[in-house]
Amino acid sequence: SLSAGLDLPGRFLFATLTLMTLIAILVFIEEAVYIYRKIPSSKRSIIIWINAAAPVISTTSCIGMWVPRSTMFTDFTAGIFFAIVIHKFLMMMIKECGGQKMLLRRFENGRFTISTGPCCCCCPCLPRVPITRQTLFWLQLGTFQFAVFRPVLIFLSIVLWTNGNYILYNLSPKGPALWISCFIGALTLFALWAVAIMFRKVRILLKCKNIIPKFALYQFIVILNHLQTTIINIFATQKVIPCAPPLSSTARGSYIAQQLLIMEMFLITVISRVVYRRKYHDLDPPECVAEEPRDKKQPP
Repeated sequence: SLSAGLDLPGRFLFATLTLMTLIAILVFIEEAVYIYRKIPSSKRSIIIWINAAAPVISTTSCIGMWVPRSTMFTDFTAGIFFAIVIHKFLMMMIKECGGQKMLLRRFENGRFTISTGPCCCCCPCLPRVPITRQTLFWLQLGTFQFAVFRPVLIFLSIVLWTNGNYILYNLSPKGPALWISCFIGALTLFALWAVAIMFRKVRILLKCKNIIPKFALYQFIVILNHLQTTIINIFATQKVIPCAPPLSSTARGSYIAQQLLIMEMFLITVISRVVYRRKYHDLDPPECVAEEPRDKKQPP
């Protein structure tokens, strides 16, 4: 633990960030109670899972900040949880459309645009795919595979780490860290692609469900938890972030990333409470039917 070696400003910073984490947890608990009481049981667990993403990442980052040697385990825990949340977000969009049968009925003659990010945004020539049970199955499989395979790969990483074969910042082609990281990166892109395809189709229909700000919050968590942390770790590995005894460059990079995540996830938790705290019985799917004809009236 670093608490014994901290000066007064350092202790104040640690105390402030820990307080922000505790407030984020309390805000989430209050929001979970509200969701449990006000939202139908078919959507209750999915929305609670999605709202829990920011507080869980904040909590794991706080633990990693106080106990630097636990960083690998806390990062892996946050990664496993968020892999499940990505699948839950896709399922939430389907549920908000009234379920799979209602979604197929609404978009009976519609098509998915697959030339979207993060995989195929530079391929506008790709054909549009008909919306059928099979294509919905493949989209759900795209996020489900990530929720299944990422925990398996993380478990494999921990096994190799305990045996001394897995070094997190050793990206040599001869080591397993590079190959496991690349495989997880590919799985992540496919999962995010599936969510983006679904969102592009339903964003107008679900505008009255606040789906656009919900998707924006989800995207912020993806960017901050993955891209920001990766960039900071690369800077630390290349010694751009200088060491500060007793912390090495890589340890200090993790330390900075965790502190930023605590503040960012605190803000996202508070904003999520505002966005998701709606009376969902006033926003049933029949009220959104008026949004669909706009899509149908568009010229080919």
